[in-house]
Amino acid sequence: MKNNMTQGNIAGALTAFTVPLILSGVFQQLFNWVDAFIVGNVEGELALGGIGAVTSTYSMFVMIIVGFTSGLSVLAAQRFGMGRTEELRDILTCFSLVLGALFLIVCTLGAVFTEQILALLDTPENIFRNAEHYLRIMFMGIPFLALYNTCCAVLRGLGDSRAPFSSVMVCCVINVFLDLIFVAGLRLGTAGAAIATVLSQIAMTVYILWYAAEKYPFLRPRRGMLHREAAGEGTRFGIPPAIQSGTTSFGNIILQRFMNGFGDQTVAAITTAYRVDTVLMLPIINFGSGVATMVAQNIGAGRPDRAKRALKIGAAMIAGVSLLLTIFIVLAGEALIAMFGLTSESVEIGKQFFIRIGSFYVIYGLAMAVRGYLEGLGDMTFSGMAGIAALLVRIGASYALAEPLGRMVIAYAEAISWLVLLGLYLLRYTWKQRVRPEL
Repeated sequence: MKNNMTQGNIAGALTAFTVPLILSGVFQQLFNWVDAFIVGNVEGELALGGIGAVTSTYSMFVMIIVGFTSGLSVLAAQRFGMGRTEELRDILTCFSLVLGALFLIVCTLGAVFTEQILALLDTPENIFRNAEHYLRIMFMGIPFLALYNTCCAVLRGLGDSRAPFSSVMVCCVINVFLDLIFVAGLRLGTAGAAIATVLSQIAMTVYILWYAAEKYPFLRPRRGMLHREAAGEGTRFGIPPAIQSGTTSFGNIILQRFMNGFGDQTVAAITTAYRVDTVLMLPIINFGSGVATMVAQNIGAGRPDRAKRALKIGAAMIAGVSLLLTIFIVLAGEALIAMFGLTSESVEIGKQFFIRIGSFYVIYGLAMAVRGYLEGLGDMTFSGMAGIAALLVRIGASYALAEPLGRMVIAYAEAISWLVLLGLYLLRYTWKQRVRPEL
């Protein structure tokens, strides 16, 4: 369903667009939850730690794709606001082929050199083989995620946020079913969990491509559709967030190595906590995406006044949601960690992590609101640079404060990076208001 965000109630339009994105994100994260829950309870904490030890490596490739396609989504939203819907086919066709081929090559190399990657990460010996089996197979699904996210980006630009939700629902059901077969039934361990996830991702990709072609005939590819203009504009919008996401994810690999130094118990506890934290952050991140899409559509339609109101209303909504999430995680974090089959010591580590990181959710939420506004204007380069700067602060703080703060430095360093991120975005917003007050 198209959601024209250039008219009507702003809060209502943001909610209608964002809720399906949140739900699709929740179910997408459920992939990881199901893997972790079944593996943790069937195979034990070491197998769970093996999955957690490679999360940052796998996520780096996924986040590069997500970053690039988030830029494509803003471009698609601007074109939709201008009424130039015929250009959306060019964007979808061009980058489905380019990203799909690129990540097929990259991930083939990743699968070949999995052992070397894990050795560089200083992966603990007692979880090394579990991590190797999981990561090597997961690499095979990444090219399909490139196709999936490209299609979803164009659909979001149209205002259709329900299609990703329905496709993830299909994927989630298949994933649960296959996990029960491969992990609980055949006892294939982390390899079985990876096989189930990859097959589910393939089904999800096939579904979303079929949906786009059936629902929006003007998106169907035709011969000779690799237009230079689409490639150039898409690259201009996609490269900065892709670099930022890739750099951030590479930084997370460095931080994963840093975390590994605290031992397998901390790895299992904190990586499991991040599974929960990632789901809780979805409303914040997706409301930020909603702000970006609404701003982009209204800038394209020549309505900067409404774009500015979208920022103010969106920021208030995100702040309220963030506060509720803080209360929830402080009260329920321990129980959520415990359900993954961790030891009582690991559960306590996760609980303490939640108390610290959850206190800064509002800061992160406000940063995402301002970021959404800036990206909706097309200011992708600064957004990427700010994200990289925040990452460098996080890495520096992790190593500098490790001795006095111990393993809880992982939470405090991230919180500090959020404060820096918000400050940078606010400075950019203030500068833009002085230079171009109409924006």
